[in-house]
Amino acid sequence: MTDDEMIKCAEPSRQIERLRAIMHRLRAPGGCPWDAEQTHESLVPNLIEETYETVAAIRANNEENLQEELGDLLLQVVFHAELAEEEKRFDLNDIARGISEKLVRRHPHVYGDSNVSGTDGVLAQWEDIKRAEKGHEEKPYLHGVGKGLPALLKAAKLQKKASKVGFDWPDTTGIAEKIDEELAEVREELAKHEKGTPASRELQAEIGDLLFIVTNLARKLEVDPEVALEITNDKFLHRFKQVEKGLKRDQITLEEATLEQMDAHWNAAK
Repeated sequence: MTDDEMIKCAEPSRQIERLRAIMHRLRAPGGCPWDAEQTHESLVPNLIEETYETVAAIRANNEENLQEELGDLLLQVVFHAELAEEEKRFDLNDIARGISEKLVRRHPHVYGDSNVSGTDGVLAQWEDIKRAEKGHEEKPYLHGVGKGLPALLKAAKLQKKASKVGFDWPDTTGIAEKIDEELAEVREELAKHEKGTPASRELQAEIGDLLFIVTNLARKLEVDPEVALEITNDKFLHRFKQVEKGLKRDQITLEEATLEQMDAHWNAAK
């Protein structure tokens, strides 16, 4: 694309076209060496990072930062589209066409003659159409649920899907009792664990069971486990910063501090 054409693409209505042109230039001979070396696989960490940074901006209710992070996330989509276009597999137009057609297909109550109403009806219809499209009628009910998601999010997705057919705790009492049971089993495996050795598969499995049932409690209470954990992460960061400041006032470095000294400042921060 020539400089004149790039200037025309600077018009407000042509910013996506401009972004595609920039990405193409970066990947072309004489462009950016780093961009030219990237593959779908090498960009996975960037895609994950930009997604989480976008989520963080949303949760912080930071509109200016959200616009920037959405731009970074959009770049990842454009980058992957550029890679695919170079291999003559698909391009950004194909991606947009595909999602547009999917939205129309899965909203027959808007674009067709379906008469479902309410959020629950719409979601149930969406799942029915999705299973039919993907040929999952003869496959296990949980086939493909949470594929590619981090384990915590996948656990929540699996539990939510199972609950739709009635496989769920009637209330939180049973879940709380199950947490006690799983915690006891973790302790039992811990008693067998030799200090300084890797955790056994049995211990890993019991810790996994405990995490899974705690996730179930969060879901049952309509608490997003990712949000809940991030709240605790932020709290930990804040308190540990206070520990560090307190030790600095005492002219003690983190590396020099004893656990008792760190605990004292931790409790003060609480």
